[in-house]
Amino acid sequence: MKINKNFALRKVANTWVVLPLAEATVNLNGMLKLNESGVLLWNALEKGSDRQELVSILTSEYEVSEEQARADVDEFLFKLIKVGCIDEQ
Repeated sequence: MKINKNFALRKVANTWVVLPLAEATVNLNGMLKLNESGVLLWNALEKGSDRQELVSILTSEYEVSEEQARADVDEFLFKLIKVGCIDEQ
């Protein structure tokens, strides 16, 4: 899994957003707002982290069970896949 090069994480007025670039605007008309944990996961994905690494990152950074972290990561990944932010490999 890796971030599609047609999407970029940017900070706009103290809010982190994912912006579509070029042809990606077809799948995401506007922007996707990320919270602190979303930014943490996005940055990990940019470095090549897989699903299990993302779960580990959440459990080490926040007081959350592995089960809850797995559910949160799956929901986050589903949303990114749905709009084309992730190239699945």
